[in-house]
Amino acid sequence: MPATRSVSIHTTNRCWLLISTLWVAPSLAQDSTEIVKPAEALHKVGYAKPGAALAGPTAVQSQLEEDDRLTEPIRRFPALDRVFQSWFDFKSRINEDYGFQFGINYNILYQGLSSPLNEPSDAAVGVLRAYGNWAMLGRNSGNTGSLVWNVDQRHRLGTQLAPAGLAGQAGYIGVTGTLFSDAELVLVDFNWQQLVNNGNSGLIIGRFDPNDYLGILGYANPWTAFSNLAVLFNPSVAFPDNSWGVGGGHWFNDQWYLKGSVNDANGVVTDIAPFQSGAEFFSWGEVGWSPTKNERYTRNVNVAIWHVDPREDLQIDGAEGVTLAANWTTRNNHWMGFFRAGWSQGTAPIYNQTATGGVLHKIRSNADLIGIAVNWGSPPDSTLRDQTTAEIFYRLQFAENVAITPSLQMLYHPSLAPERDISWVFGLRIRVTL
Repeated sequence: MPATRSVSIHTTNRCWLLISTLWVAPSLAQDSTEIVKPAEALHKVGYAKPGAALAGPTAVQSQLEEDDRLTEPIRRFPALDRVFQSWFDFKSRINEDYGFQFGINYNILYQGLSSPLNEPSDAAVGVLRAYGNWAMLGRNSGNTGSLVWNVDQRHRLGTQLAPAGLAGQAGYIGVTGTLFSDAELVLVDFNWQQLVNNGNSGLIIGRFDPNDYLGILGYANPWTAFSNLAVLFNPSVAFPDNSWGVGGGHWFNDQWYLKGSVNDANGVVTDIAPFQSGAEFFSWGEVGWSPTKNERYTRNVNVAIWHVDPREDLQIDGAEGVTLAANWTTRNNHWMGFFRAGWSQGTAPIYNQTATGGVLHKIRSNADLIGIAVNWGSPPDSTLRDQTTAEIFYRLQFAENVAITPSLQMLYHPSLAPERDISWVFGLRIRVTL
C-alpha cells in the first residue's frame, strides 16, 4: 500500500510498517499491577521474549508473541480447546528443539460504503497468513541470528472489490481496509535479523516493510485494531511497499534508542524482484525515548526524518519530511492515549500535513478492546480540500482463538468528491489464530 505512488493504487497492497531490528515488545494487555507470572503461564506456546523490541506490532516477531497470548474470551469451548492444546504442544516442542517459531491466521474483512459515487458499494477479502522466525545462530546467547518469513494469500470473497480499493468509491484519498487487498499469493517478508552487542543492537537485511519500524506506536495493528490507513500510520510519509533493504537499531541505554533503514523506493508487495528501476532509495532515521525498554509499546515518544528519491519510471518527484509520534498508557494498562503528526514536501505522500489523535480502552485484561481516533490531512494538491477521518471499533474476544471486530468510519469532506460532505464505512472483521 505505498503512499509513494498514485496515492490509492499501490497504497492498497501495503503492509505499512516495517524496519529496524528484531525483538518482541511487551503486551498492551498485561496489567502491571498484577503479580508477574512466568511467560509460559501467559502464553499458549511460550513465544514471549524479554525485550527491547524495536519492531512494530505487525512485524513477524511481534505478531507471533501477540497471537500466542492467552486470552479471556466470552465463551469457552473445552472440547475444542483440548484439540488445539495438542497443536500448541507441538509448536512448543518445535520451538524448544529447533528454535523454530511459526503462526497461522485467517482474517476476513467486510466493508460497506454509504452513498457510493459508483457501484459497487461493498467489499470483502480473506487473508490467510503463514509466518515464522527461525533462530538459526546463537540461540539463547543474546546475539541470535534469525531467518524471518511471512507469506499471504489474499483473495476477494464474493464481491467485485477489495476493502483496500473501496476508498475510491467515496472519492476519498487513502485506504479504508489496510492490508486487505486481493493481491493473491505474496511474499511479505523474507529477511535475516542479527542481534549484536548482547541484544542491545540489531541488523536486518532482506525483504521487509519499513513501515513496520518507523514511528511505531503500540496500537497500530490493522489485524487487531483500526482499519483506516490514515488512523493506523503516518500518511505524510511516502513509504515504499514491502521491499529489499538494510537497516538497524541500537539502544544507547534503557531509555534512548536510534534506528533507521534504506530500502528500494519502488518496492511493491506483488513483485519480489529487487531494484528493477535502479538505485532509487527510501531512507529514514529515528530517535526515540521510553521510560524503560519493556515499555516502548505502551509509553513512547519518537521523532523521525525521511527522504525518497525521484522515481524516473513512475514520473514521481522526490519527497522528504519529518514525523512525530507518542503514546502513553495508564499504569494499569487499561487506557492508552496516542498522537502522531507529520510534515512533508513533495507530491508522493498522501498528505503534506497530517495529525492523528485517539484513545484505546481495554475492557477486560487481554480480551475486549475499544478504540476511537480522528485524523486530519492536507493533500499535496492545493486544489483539493482537506480530509478528516474518524474511526471507532470494538474487538470482541469471542473464543480463545477467535476475535470479532465491528467498526465504523466517517470520511468527512473526501477530497475527490467536493459535492460530498460525509460518507460512512461499516466494517466487520473476523480473525482466527492458530
